[in-house]
Amino acid sequence: MKPKLPILCLVALACSVGSALLPVGEAAARSSIRVGLADQSPAMFDSPAFKELKIRRTRYFVASDVMQDPDERAKARAFVQAARRNGVLTLLHISTADLRSKRGKVVSASQYRRNAGRIVAYFRRLGVRDFGAWNEVNHKSQETWNRVGNAVSYFKSMYSAVRRRCKTCAVVGLDLLDQRGSDRYIRSFYARLSPTWRSRLKVVGIHNYSDVNRSRSTGTAKIIKTVRRYNSRTKFWFTETGAIASFGGAFPYDESRQARVMKNMFIYANRYRKVGVQRVYPYNWFGIENGPCGTTCRFDAGLVDPDGSPRPVHDVFKTRISGFSR
Repeated sequence: MKPKLPILCLVALACSVGSALLPVGEAAARSSIRVGLADQSPAMFDSPAFKELKIRRTRYFVASDVMQDPDERAKARAFVQAARRNGVLTLLHISTADLRSKRGKVVSASQYRRNAGRIVAYFRRLGVRDFGAWNEVNHKSQETWNRVGNAVSYFKSMYSAVRRRCKTCAVVGLDLLDQRGSDRYIRSFYARLSPTWRSRLKVVGIHNYSDVNRSRSTGTAKIIKTVRRYNSRTKFWFTETGAIASFGGAFPYDESRQARVMKNMFIYANRYRKVGVQRVYPYNWFGIENGPCGTTCRFDAGLVDPDGSPRPVHDVFKTRISGFSR
């Protein structure tokens, strides 16, 4: 007669067999961080390669005067509705109407307040639950780059507009690029907030292209550390990030490099999970170049070519995302 296995051994054996029968993505514990995927084209949702990723979150940016521009409003509506039909939630982020360096016309506090109210009312009816007060406030393509007071005013107006219509919706109140001087901007921003408003700033967005593509995390760490001095409960979303295929002379077109550095985005998200990183929105799906275009390339961080053909970076993204939530 064979000796009986101890009960604990039988339990362990059953668990190991059960795990072996699960798909690889389910056998290993997934990170609690949710990974989405941003673009400006609703065609993304019809792509078979996109569908198989089972993405559930996206980001779309609109100009602050989108409600005065019927064509741009129609584009935004088409994107949000396409996302919703495919079970994807949209983070709607406000941005400048003129992306040229230091050329954007400053939006007054009263004008922004009126615009924000109309934007939230309109897109909330379309199912949008996440709103961003102003995109990348410290970059020179945004008129807020040297007007911290305006950025603070925009946050307060967006927060108020959202709270009037949805108590549980999220507001990205401050959104920054990981460039030099980000800590100074943050200190100046929070210096203009009362303790009450500091507590209301629950989500800060980070654009950490520099860190991801230069294989460092100093910029991301600086933003998180500085913000947490004012509110240790703040959460962080990588609202725009990703591996760059090309960007002028700084990053000549190189798909191999793009695929190689994509892992950094996931590594840094997990590295700072315990200090509040909750979501990651890589940008974007469709590339705009067909390479090689050398140092004349425009900004391109697409996971697929303009015609939808997957690039090498797509396979890296697909493999890595299996360890994350959606």
